[in-house]
Amino acid sequence: MTPARGRLVAFEGVDGSGKSTQARILARSIGATLTFEPGATELGLALRLLLLEPGHPVPDARAEALLVAADRAQHVAQVIRPALDAGRMVVTDRFSGSTLAYQGYGRGIPIDELRGLVEWAAGGVEPDLTVLVDVPLDVARRRIDHVAADRLERLDEDFFRRVRDGYLELALQDRARWAVVDGDADVDTVAAAVRCVVEQRVDVEPVEERHA
Repeated sequence: MTPARGRLVAFEGVDGSGKSTQARILARSIGATLTFEPGATELGLALRLLLLEPGHPVPDARAEALLVAADRAQHVAQVIRPALDAGRMVVTDRFSGSTLAYQGYGRGIPIDELRGLVEWAAGGVEPDLTVLVDVPLDVARRRIDHVAADRLERLDEDFFRRVRDGYLELALQDRARWAVVDGDADVDTVAAAVRCVVEQRVDVEPVEERHA
């Protein structure tokens, strides 16, 4: 018999929100496949360098969106879709919401134009739930190691304000598929809130049952 399709949970948030930590904790607690964007594939790693590493040519906003889309297309084809088709839970640190927030609200590319690109790159794959880990902007900025910051992390506060506002707007527009979790607390408290909302919104089996 063909296994039931797995579930996909995406974590979103501005840099410094703590979403990567929460994605790791959730994936471990539910026995899910953990992945991330950009750079989870060999091709994606090369694209990540072009997108984020200082010293590389700075792409135009539309070129940046296309590089992100290429990374996602490969990510879906090589990592996410095979895992879902095999019936596995997948947790990804960033997915389509990042493109809409960063390249749309942040860079100013019209959201309606980006949605078509986002849907095409993902090949019909959508998160069953997107968890937005939200923190005040000053908290997020303090958490970033500015010495080792990548090209996007070094952008100004106005950019990240637009990104954060964009994320909150996306969550407001699609309450059925998005959940906002307050990330301005200790790691365990945030993790408990994340686990609670995931269990309420997505079919999750305990790790013991998955490994039985």
